[in-house]
Amino acid sequence: MIRHNRLEHRFVEHIPERLDAGVLYVSMEYATSAHSCCCGCGEEVVAPFTPTDWKMTFDGVTISLRPSIGNWTLKCRSHYVIDRGKVIQAGPWSDEQIEAERRRDRAAKASFYGQSPKVEPPAKSAPPKATPSFWRRLSDWVSGK
Repeated sequence: MIRHNRLEHRFVEHIPERLDAGVLYVSMEYATSAHSCCCGCGEEVVAPFTPTDWKMTFDGVTISLRPSIGNWTLKCRSHYVIDRGKVIQAGPWSDEQIEAERRRDRAAKASFYGQSPKVEPPAKSAPPKATPSFWRRLSDWVSGK
């Protein structure tokens, strides 16, 4: 269930430590965005802008992000699209759909960055891992981990 149906955007240099609900923070300097999960659970959601991750469109008034935001590692497992500032709930995905998308994402990154994709056996159902903090994820992303 989506609690926040709209996101106001704020262009910032640095993503703040505390994210206000209903606000999409956009850092062009670091090519990333962050917001508090739109379901209202309060978890931090980061969407980096890269050729293989999210694309941000600013039309002068509103912001859209593509593809959808799938919070598969969060307890809420919310899934939504941010389209011109509106939050549109998307349907849930099965574990198989999530794993197929993760494989596609790994292959797209490997192809873009000129690496051969890692072949991994299908994941077994395991308890979700704790989500690292925004700063840890940003640091890992910047360092290419």
